[in-house]
Amino acid sequence: MSTSTPPQKTLSRIAANRLQKELSEWQINPPAGFKHKVTDNLQRWIIEVHGAPGTLYSGELYQLQVDFPENYPMEAPQVIFIQSPPLHPHIYSNGHICLDILYDSWSPAMTVSSICISILSMLSSATQKARPPDNDRYVRNCRNGRSPKETRWWFHDDKV
Repeated sequence: MSTSTPPQKTLSRIAANRLQKELSEWQINPPAGFKHKVTDNLQRWIIEVHGAPGTLYSGELYQLQVDFPENYPMEAPQVIFIQSPPLHPHIYSNGHICLDILYDSWSPAMTVSSICISILSMLSSATQKARPPDNDRYVRNCRNGRSPKETRWWFHDDKV
C-alpha cells in the first residue's frame, strides 16, 4: 500500500497553530488505545491504533495516517489505515474508511482525538470481520492514488 498523497500546500498559520495545540494536548492526555508516532512532519501524523479489549480487534495493532489540508480545521483531514487495514465492513482493503465525520459530517470543532475515538468506536461495535461488499470494485476505482475525499460516500448503516 502506498502512503503517497498528492502534493499538499503548506499549512496556513491557523492550521499550524491548531495542530501544535492538538499535539500538545495529545502528549498530555492521549485518547485511550492510541499512540502518536513522533515525526518531524506536522502535516502528516502516523497513529498506532490498539484494538479495544473485549472486541473482535482485541490485541491487534493498526496504523492510521492522518494528512491535514492547508485550511484545517475548516476542512477535514484525510484519514486512512496504512499497511494492513483491519477487516471491517466500513474499511476498504486500500485503507479508506467509510465514516461520515471524515467527510460530510465534519465539523471544525472536531479534533484528531475525537476522530480516533470515533474510529475505535466503529471498530469496537463490529459484529463480524469482513470487507465492505463492494470492496473490490471500490479499490479498483481508486487506483492511481485517488483520495477517499474524492469519493461520494453513501452513509446508510447506523449499526456499525
